[in-house]
Amino acid sequence: MSQLHVKSPKHCAAKQGLQWRLTGHHFKKLFFTFSTLLTLFLSLILLVWLILRPSKPLFSLKQAEVYRLDLLSSPHLLNSSLQLTLLSSNPNSRVGIYYDDLSLYASYHGQQITADSPVPPFYQGQKEANLITASLVGSNLPVATSFPYEVARDQTTRRLALNVKANARIRWKVGTWVSGRYRLNVNCLVVMDFGPTIPSGPVSTRQGSQCTTIV
Repeated sequence: MSQLHVKSPKHCAAKQGLQWRLTGHHFKKLFFTFSTLLTLFLSLILLVWLILRPSKPLFSLKQAEVYRLDLLSSPHLLNSSLQLTLLSSNPNSRVGIYYDDLSLYASYHGQQITADSPVPPFYQGQKEANLITASLVGSNLPVATSFPYEVARDQTTRRLALNVKANARIRWKVGTWVSGRYRLNVNCLVVMDFGPTIPSGPVSTRQGSQCTTIV
């Protein structure tokens, strides 16, 4: 005679509880495995980054000409016009650079004397150099009341010191991997002969100045 096995409600509840504990265990194991793989992947990226250690791009001002620097006395407004050439170099042998949102402007004694001049985005390969030419123009820009005094003082010394500045966002490229955006700030100091009306120039290639670059 066959035996009839009857499972009590208590037995069923115990089995369901066992299945739930197994499911939770599997979930924890899957989560641990995923976390380990993610950590290894991020560690690999960090290791590659530390080995390559990308160097910041180098800039130098090769040429600058000032065509206009007119001050209206009342109110103190300035009209200006400059033409310049910058040399941008990528010193890295394994890292490329994307330049996004690059713009240039000129300043004089801490006062911006031209509007921002945007430069089209471009990619710079390993050990590559690019010439960047730009026309900087200022129209009725407000300046401080001390501006005429600064100009008169520079006319006395016959030297005009201008700062050409560039702001951009750059991305590093290693193989097929591209980093996030980093802010780039460039400051170039150029000293020009100052005549009785406007600066006489341009600054030649031999007299070009190195620029300070901050990433």
